Amino acid sequence: MADNEFDVRAEVLNNLMARVDRDPYPSTTMLNIIEELLTPDDVPRYARLLMSKMEDEQFPSIPLINRLTQLV
Repeated sequence: MADNEFDVRAEVLNNLMARVDRDPYPSTTMLNIIEELLTPDDVPRYARLLMSKMEDEQFPSIPLINRLTQLV
């Protein structure tokens, strides 16, 4: 891809990850879409985002923990 081409996948992924970062309880649908768009290079950033959500909660949700463990 040329440098001047618009990378739709990356832009959608960045937008959704920013929304998830702002939302204390992001939707399952947005998380599913993010996971469909991930490349191996994106996984560490997404894992850090999920970890920050988990650290914010005294009792993190099991689905959130499961998402993280699936990234391992």
